[in-house]
Order: sequence, then structure tokens, then C-alpha cells
Amino acid sequence: MASTSTPLTLPVLPLDGEVVLPGMVVPLDLSDSEVRAAVEAAQAAARSTPGKPRVLLVPRIDGTYANTGVLGTVEQVGRLADGDPGALIRGRGRVRIGAGTTGPGAALWVEGTQVDETVPEPLPGHLAELVKEYKALATAWLRKRGAWQVVDRVQAIDDVSALADNSGYSPFLTTDQKIELLETADPVARLKLATQQLRDHLAEQDVAESIAKDVQEGVDKQQREFLLRRQLDAVRKELRELNGEQEGEESDDYRTRVEAADLPGKVREAALKEVDKLERSSDQSPEGSWIRTWLDTVLEMPWNERTEDAYDIQGAQAVLDAEHSGLEDVKERITEYLAVRKRRTDRGLGVVGGRRGGAVLALVGPPGVGKTSLGESVAHAMGRKFVRVALGGVRDEAEIRGHRRTYVGALPGRIVRAVKEAGSMNPVVLLDEIDKVGSDFRGDPAAALLEVLDPAQNHTFRDHYLEVELDLSDVVFLATANVLEAIPEALADRMEIVRLDGYTEDEKVVIARDHLLPRQLERAGLGEDEVTIDEGALRKLAGEYTREAGVRTLERSVARLLRKVAAQHELGERKLPFTVRDEDLRDLIGRPHHVPESAQDPAERRTSVPGVATGLAVTGAGGDVLYVEASLSDPETGAAGLTLTGQLGDVMKESAQIALSFLRSHGAELELPVADLKDRGVHIHFPAGAVPKDGPSAGITMTTALASLLSGRLVRTDVAMTGEVSLTGRVLPIGGVKQKLLAAHRAGVTTVIIPKRNEPDLDDVPAEVLDKLDVHAVTDVRQVLELALAPATAGATPEVPVAA
Repeated sequence: MASTSTPLTLPVLPLDGEVVLPGMVVPLDLSDSEVRAAVEAAQAAARSTPGKPRVLLVPRIDGTYANTGVLGTVEQVGRLADGDPGALIRGRGRVRIGAGTTGPGAALWVEGTQVDETVPEPLPGHLAELVKEYKALATAWLRKRGAWQVVDRVQAIDDVSALADNSGYSPFLTTDQKIELLETADPVARLKLATQQLRDHLAEQDVAESIAKDVQEGVDKQQREFLLRRQLDAVRKELRELNGEQEGEESDDYRTRVEAADLPGKVREAALKEVDKLERSSDQSPEGSWIRTWLDTVLEMPWNERTEDAYDIQGAQAVLDAEHSGLEDVKERITEYLAVRKRRTDRGLGVVGGRRGGAVLALVGPPGVGKTSLGESVAHAMGRKFVRVALGGVRDEAEIRGHRRTYVGALPGRIVRAVKEAGSMNPVVLLDEIDKVGSDFRGDPAAALLEVLDPAQNHTFRDHYLEVELDLSDVVFLATANVLEAIPEALADRMEIVRLDGYTEDEKVVIARDHLLPRQLERAGLGEDEVTIDEGALRKLAGEYTREAGVRTLERSVARLLRKVAAQHELGERKLPFTVRDEDLRDLIGRPHHVPESAQDPAERRTSVPGVATGLAVTGAGGDVLYVEASLSDPETGAAGLTLTGQLGDVMKESAQIALSFLRSHGAELELPVADLKDRGVHIHFPAGAVPKDGPSAGITMTTALASLLSGRLVRTDVAMTGEVSLTGRVLPIGGVKQKLLAAHRAGVTTVIIPKRNEPDLDDVPAEVLDKLDVHAVTDVRQVLELALAPATAGATPEVPVAA
């Protein structure tokens, strides 16, 4: 520890806001009266004592003197660099200030005691490490400032007290920190304090340098980007002048574009808010590009663009008739819609409650009946723009409602894009294959369509990307589907269902003659005067080469026929013009693929043995003929019970159980040998085992097949049937009567059995089909068996099919 000794009497030289430590040499201005008085007093006292004049340098902060001062010697008196009188004073050591006293001159004299600051030698290890650390920190700081000449002087200081006081030259120390150093008498404690102050300053300096570096890099980047953007603007300007564009064109001035655009009130307000955000955002902000893309989308939308509907009802009907044969239900519905729109417009009821008179129709039917092409014809008849939206396989809800703008690559939904593509707010939008929409972890697109297709809600439709209300109430939505059951019930409830059950043979001939043949002649490079196909050949193509509800396969057959004729002409095998007749078809495209069961050899017919009946079914491709085969196993080798094959659903399996139970309980009444069912297994098979089948409408068909098996009576070849059977033998109603009767007509069946309660459905069947079918409406299975089973041959023993 430092000790005190050597009492002194010295004149006080006050230092306002400054601190001098021992070892420091400072110049002082003698023009200050207090400084001059202290120096003159010291000089007067020095005349009577040997040595240099001595003064006491005391810091004075806000009029208050410190408790410790520094003994200073006046080394020289002369002129400062600016010419003013000055004195050079060197600090010698610390002095504890005591009481005031008297002395010569005008200065303040005080008594004091000099502090002993010696440190015993040699230095202990921890103190030597402290000295080493301080010198290293001081050297690092001096090197950063470029004061290389001072580094050697600091390294040469070995005295602990002098080394600590050397920090008094540090410009980063505050007055309070210097006073703390001055008043710390212990040299070791003072060196620790100086080391800590220097360490803290270097840490702050490192942080400041890092921040300054980051700021400078950002400034440099901004300056570089600014320079590049100015160069880019200059290049664009030169390009505009080169292309003859006007100087005043500013495609990026979104505020001008928004104010000039004819936008609805709320949309305009939202767009201006986004423009304000764009103006506040920097060029580097990613939000700026999002806002620009959003504004471009909003400005491209046809907010107030509408096409005038063609209210020529007769003309619209003529367009539909010319472009599509058949489909009377759809044509009537479109004609009704146009008629109602015309009357509403005439009476000023175009907009009621903010809603316009749009329509939502669902065209449900098998493939190839013209659902998709009908949408374009509807737009043509109404004089509207047409847009097709393919929904097959869509599994992302954002495809309908759009993505949120915060996502990279966000886009509006397909509905908004369809309206933008159409360029008007009242287009005809065809939602193709709406029954093929799926759902997964990205949401359910069918649920997103609920608002789009609800006439009570779609006038305020909100897309997730636009986030402004979009009026879809004037849009005519046409949805197409193959299977109505695949559409969610809530979605189907919002649409008006219009069924397209397929074409009759006569309609197919007309379609092929008026539409398919001209189109395929053009594609084959043939003229109408070079190749003609007579009606008999078209009828045979429709009846025997194809069997479908639509006309796609028929068109492919016509195309194949024309390609064959064109190839033969190019090979020199046939001359043009050429008329294709029905007898030419086999040579050109091969044998028929679908021969009616009644036209086959009796031995080759499926119903040529007991236990086989013909039923009618509805699939995704329309109506179809379904055969049911039944057999009994050998009582010695087969197991009892019922076996069902053909990839059947639960409902159809239950129908087979019901049919078997009915025959077992009413066998005696029907004169059937039901005893054979007791110990023998019954096997019912539905051919085309790869095709799933379900539904109750094959009930009477299975009952008839089992009755034929047990009685040995054949089922009539020309009879097909459909209907659900109950345990009491009642025939219950089923669906799809029109499609089933069309399928029976295509298959060459002449007699059809249906439930009595389905008789009203015959009104939907085309008259030309009903004229060629003998339809029997029954209420009981007994009536079915009387109509379907052929009379037993007298004296003949029936051959019952046996399955091993």
C-alpha cells in the first residue's frame, strides 16, 4: 500500500474541467488570472529556496476542488504557439490537500502531504502479468491510432505508478474517470483501474467499428444499386426514343394508372392503399414486387366490362339446333334462361339485391355425349365469351380460391383467371369434369366451389389473392360430370342438374352425317364430293361397330374408314369419288364388334342354357347390358351355400340373398324344385369380373336366372329387365331408366321389364326408342317370370347346369 509523507505548502493552480496526472507535461495559458497568480506566487517562493517553482494542480469541477492534487514544477515560462504568454508545467506526484494557509502573491495557498507511490521490487507474478496486459492493450490501441512512436515509450515504462498514470493522456477518458485515477493512491489498484478502462474502450471501439463497417457496406450497396438503376433508366429512355415511344409514358406510375382506371369504389380504395404501401417501401423490399404483381392483376381485371346478351331467342335456339343434335332438355333450359333474362331486362330488373341473373347448370352424363362442346355452343348462342376450366385431378384448394399474397409465386384462383381471360364479367365458364376433383392435405377444392356456385353468395366472392369482392352473379356456370354420385351433396344442391343420358341410334346417324363426317373429311384431306357415306353404312357403324352412349367411338370409326379410303386412293387401289355402303364396311374396317344377341346363332347365345338372364345397368359410360349366370353344384362334391363372383358390392350381394330366400320360401307356389337348393351350393356370377358392380337393380334379374335354373326353362333372348326385389316378391323402383332403355335398344333387345313405379320415367325416353321396345311395367316377381321364361318343352327333361 502507498503511504503518505513530506508536508508541503503550495500555491493552488485550479484546472477547470481538466485533470493532470503525475508524469504529464501540460502547457497552461498565463492570460488566465488564477493561473498567472499561482505561477507568479510559485516563482516568488522559489527565489528563497533552491529548485524550480512548484504549484499544486487541482481539478475544479463545477466550482468544487478535488481532494487530491498533483505537485507540478514550472519548467518554462514563455510564449505559446498562438503568441499568448504561457507556462510549461510537469506533474511530479500526488498531494493530499489539507487546510488553506497564507503565502506571497494573490494565489490561494494550501497545506498538503505528498503521497508515497513506490512499489517494492521485484514485482510479484500477478502484478507483472497486470503490467504486461496493460502494455499489450495500450499497444493495440496506439497501433489502431497510428501512434507508432509512442509504443516504444510505453513499453519502456517499468514503474507501476508511472504506467498507470500514463493513461492520463488517453483522450477517451472522461473527467470523472481521470479524477478516479487521480484519487486512487495505491499504484496497483490504479493500474487495475486503468487496465479495465482501456479494455472497456477497446471493446466499445470494436463494436463501433463493426457497426461502421456494416453501415458502410450497406451504403456502398445502395450507392451501387442507385447507380445501376440510373443507368437502367437511361438505357430504357434510349430504347423508348429508338422505338419512337413518347417520353411521358411511365408504366411504373401505379397511382396514375389506378386513378385513370375505371374501378369499383372498394376496389379502387384497396388499390390506392397498396399504392401508398408501394411508395413507402424501399426498392430492396420483397413486398414491393408483391404489391406490383397484385396491382397488375387488379388493373387487368375487367371490372366494368360486360358483353351484351343476344336476346334473339329464336336465333339462339337455331344456333343450338345447328351445333348439336338431340339434347332437348339442355336446349330448352338455355332457351328458358334467355327468355327470362330478356323479360327481366325489359322490365328494369337486371340487378335485384345486388345480384344479377346468372345460372349454374350441371350437365351430367356419360362420356362423348357433347357436354364440353355444349358449353361453347351456349356461349355462342348467348353472344358471350367462353372460358373452359379443367378441374380433373385438381386437389389444391388454392387452385379455386387463389394463394395468399405472402407466398412466393402466389396466383389468383382459376375462377379469377377465367374471368380475366374472358375479358368480361359475364362470360360462360365451363367447369369441366367437376366430379373428378379430389381432396388431400392441401384442402378440398369442391368445398371451395360452394361459394362460387351458390347464386345467393357468389356476388360477393372473395379470392384469397385479390382480397376484394368479385361479382360472379352474372356468370353462367356450366359444370360437367360423368357420375352425379361423385359430386359432394352440398355442391350438387347448388346446381341445377340436367341429365344427358346418351343418343339414340337415329340421333347418332344424324350427328355423324351433319357433324362428324364433315370434320373428319377435312382432317383426312378429302372433299365432300370425293367420299360420301350413305345412311345405311352410318347406321351400321352406330349399331354394330360401336356400342356407347356418346359418339366418340363412332367418330373414331368414321375417321378410320376415311383414312382407309384415302390410303387406298394414294396406293392406286381405289378411285374417287367413292360412296361407302354398309356392305363395304367389312372390307374396309373389318367385322362388326357388337352383334345383337337376337341376331346370333341360337346355340351361341348366352341365354341358350337355363340359368342365364339379361339385366340392365348404369355405369359411368352410360347404360349397359348385364348378364347374370347361375349354376348348382353337385350334391356329392360341392358345398352348400351361396357363392357370388364378379366383383360385386354389398348391396348387390344382399340382392342375391334376397332372391334366393324368396325362391326358397315360394318355390312350391312357383312350381320350382326348391328341394334341390337344400343340399346343393348355388353360384351366381356376373361376367366382366374386372368391372366393379353394385346396386339393387339386378334383383329381379338374379331371381329370374335362379328360377330358370331350377325350372329348366330358358330366359327369352329378346327380354332384358331391371328392378329391385323384396322378400315378398315385390318389384321396387330403381334409377337410370332412360339410360337403361337406350342401352337395351342399342343391344337389340325388344322387350324390357321395369318396375311399375318407374312408369313415369318413360316420358324422358325418346319416342323412336319406345316405338321399338315392348316395355312391361310390373309390380311382382311372378309377372316377371311369366314374361321372361320361355315355355317348357313338352316331354323334355331340363338340363340344369352343374358346377363341380
